[in-house]
Amino acid sequence: MNILVCDDDQAIVDAIGIYLENEGYTIFKAFNGLEAIEIIDNQEIHLVIMDIMMPKMDGIRATMKIREENNIPLIMLSAKTEDYDKILGLNIGADDYITKPFNPLELMARVKSQLRRYTTLGSLETKSNVYKTGGLMIDDESKIITVDGEAVQLTPVQYKILKFLTANAGRVFSIEEIYEKVWNETAFSPENTVTVHIRKIREKIEINPKEPKYLKVVWGIGYKVEKI
Repeated sequence: MNILVCDDDQAIVDAIGIYLENEGYTIFKAFNGLEAIEIIDNQEIHLVIMDIMMPKMDGIRATMKIREENNIPLIMLSAKTEDYDKILGLNIGADDYITKPFNPLELMARVKSQLRRYTTLGSLETKSNVYKTGGLMIDDESKIITVDGEAVQLTPVQYKILKFLTANAGRVFSIEEIYEKVWNETAFSPENTVTVHIRKIREKIEINPKEPKYLKVVWGIGYKVEKI
């Protein structure tokens, strides 16, 4: 597994890297938040160890940016010991927190714990064929859709639309983009076709289709599945 260590103190990064490499992990190194984000965008990273106080972009802002698109485990590392910093770190998306100076064996134990939880929950092993937002989950391997644990039956076209939007949760797509992606052909006046399917999907996945929680219209632009 690949682990990213981000701290502006190179000695700390190198020391953590030695311990992790001895455990068999592949290490990527960054010295500020911007470098960390760039590595995550270009490499498959399975866990991040992130310092808080760094130049250019600190660990808090970097974590917030990472959490916009990625749910990999993230352990915050800082010399600060105040409860406020721990709470802030956890609230903005960190999975765990350890303060400097730390026992390397404790850090290794926390790393293993987070990776074990990540793989057990299936985020690592099934991320390519399971899409989830809030209580909505699509298992593309078994073609099963559930909302709050209840199975939902969709037609093949409805399934493709919902899977496409859920896989890109938070992004808004025009009717033309949805049509071309799902039907795999150029869109010519697809408004009625897509709108009807969207309405049918809402009737099946929403508690109140008139006030949807998941499948929403963005007036004048298109549709999106809310990222929850």
